[in-house]
Amino acid sequence: MKAMIQTRYGGPERVSLADRPRPAVGPRDVLVAVQASPVTAGDRRLSTGDYPCITWLPGRIATGLTGPRAPVSGTVFAGTVVEVGPAVRRFVPGDAVFGQVMSGAHAELLCVPEDGAVARAPAGWEPHEAAALPYGAGTAHHFLSGVGGLAAGERVLVIGAAGGVGLYAVQLAASLGAEVTALARPADHASLRGLGAHRTLEPRDGAWREERARYDLVFDPVGALDGGPWRRLLAPQGRYLSLILSMRLLLAMALGRILPGPRAHTGVALASAERLDALRALAEAGAVRPVIDRVFPIDAAAEAHRHVATGQGRGTVMLQVGAPSRLRAAG
Repeated sequence: MKAMIQTRYGGPERVSLADRPRPAVGPRDVLVAVQASPVTAGDRRLSTGDYPCITWLPGRIATGLTGPRAPVSGTVFAGTVVEVGPAVRRFVPGDAVFGQVMSGAHAELLCVPEDGAVARAPAGWEPHEAAALPYGAGTAHHFLSGVGGLAAGERVLVIGAAGGVGLYAVQLAASLGAEVTALARPADHASLRGLGAHRTLEPRDGAWREERARYDLVFDPVGALDGGPWRRLLAPQGRYLSLILSMRLLLAMALGRILPGPRAHTGVALASAERLDALRALAEAGAVRPVIDRVFPIDAAAEAHRHVATGQGRGTVMLQVGAPSRLRAAG
């Protein structure tokens, strides 16, 4: 099978297309013919080995000290089940599935355990649409509903609202009944309002940084306000949620345990079949819809990595791995 591999940490020049052995299918495994797989910000971090702050050494120990321990890149996928182990009960060949793995999704075939983070894809969704959900929508869902405990009627500021996570945060916050303010370039304001934002702001207009106690929750997937004005933006019981770990954030989290006022939080959005089922339900109910920035063929994965590294995209950057035909939604 064809797969994108990387044996040493570095930039897009380290990514190349190669032939790999067909995965062996165990008794409880599911073999998926991958049709679409995104290149996410998380994939970029794994490919460079650039783990932030105190996570650098644990991250390198976990994924490889000098290069990725698992050479086939990619952590999110959508495709069709082509083979199942004799003990598998959840899936049958022909099922449309999507999911998340630690590595190996940028390949024509992917073997995943039946009890892993794999679920039936949303009915009627194209493969590249389903593959856009686990990372962006999954991360937003974990932080807003789980870590942040967002409730209807609360006021939310989404930083980097046109990014791969921010776009879904806007949609999910709006679906929960929150009043959503989106911070993004003016060119994205109309589309963000179409996704549910009630108010849009321009990052270069510094006036928004001077707002006082306006929000109940500030969601910052890009770490733009690390050490910045997030505390004064929040109401007394407000929450600042960041995906980017830093010493400043750790200090703010520690102080929040002993001092009154807004608190800072971070975390890791671990994938699970249960979360994927929740995302499928949201998708089928129309609470979220995919936003695809660009689709690259698998042999242009290095170019896709370069595009993600610019930080200028809007939505998910996708690799077309297999045939682009519509997946059959499993019943």
